[in-house]
Amino acid sequence: MKSETKGWMLLAVLACIWGSSFILMKKGMFTASGEVIFSDVQVASLRMLFASIALLPMAIRAFRRIKSFRDLILLVIVGFFGNYFPAYLFTYAELGLSSSYTGMLNSCTPIFALLIGFVIFKDRLTRIQLLGVLIGTIGIVLLSIAGQDLELSGDWRHVFAVVLASMCYGISLNTIKYTLQGYTSIDITSMAFFTVLLPSVVVTFTSGTLETIQINDFAVSGLIYILVLSLVGTAFAVILFNQLIASSSVLFASSVTYLIPIVAVIIGVSVGEKIGIYQLLSMVIVLLGVFIANYLPKLNWYKSRYNG
Repeated sequence: MKSETKGWMLLAVLACIWGSSFILMKKGMFTASGEVIFSDVQVASLRMLFASIALLPMAIRAFRRIKSFRDLILLVIVGFFGNYFPAYLFTYAELGLSSSYTGMLNSCTPIFALLIGFVIFKDRLTRIQLLGVLIGTIGIVLLSIAGQDLELSGDWRHVFAVVLASMCYGISLNTIKYTLQGYTSIDITSMAFFTVLLPSVVVTFTSGTLETIQINDFAVSGLIYILVLSLVGTAFAVILFNQLIASSSVLFASSVTYLIPIVAVIIGVSVGEKIGIYQLLSMVIVLLGVFIANYLPKLNWYKSRYNG
């Protein structure tokens, strides 16, 4: 299979998996009637715990291949910025935002990936990429302003949590691409999750999770959603994503967020969530910026005109 074809297939699979992860988080926290099952902290810690345990056998083998203490520190950065911090930020955000709107905000990731690559890793930006970043940034601001979900009592803290999670993803993306190229996607994923295993255990057992399982009548159904989120939407998906990063550009890999909000909106609307026209238009502006920065320089008509 051609590398380009494989890349697009991975993008489609990841979009479906991650596009549905927002509703899985919501289902882990609330019943269909809105009753609380697990808290946002409990869902995030269980998600990290289950994924870390599932990947533990691979992590033990992979640690034998670590080349230096520097690489270990970089894996810790990937573990916390690419997985741990976003897990808590997203569940917190969904206390006040719909799952579909949270998925729309996640489209900010490619813009942050580009900016962080430029600032930290000195990745050169062309004029057209700078234009794309500018348009995307305007879209992020508009999407944040349009995101006051009054029905769910969302406020700026919930919106900012998703934006911050997207920044964390940008840091992780560039760290993997520019500093951990000597490791396989499975090695990176398993070792990164191993670094967050201990804090996940501590938070799980200090946040009242066991008591919730014992006394909440809906705990079993909530755990099923969290298990699917952990094993499929986290462990398996991150392996695929790291493989995509290794075989393509950071921007191409992060452009999975083109499709994630579409999947998230379709699922959200199907379960009764409402999406405003201003939110949709703002998301389109963000994605337009990502398209300009990522794909426009590759078009033949642009190259001939720009170079001419």
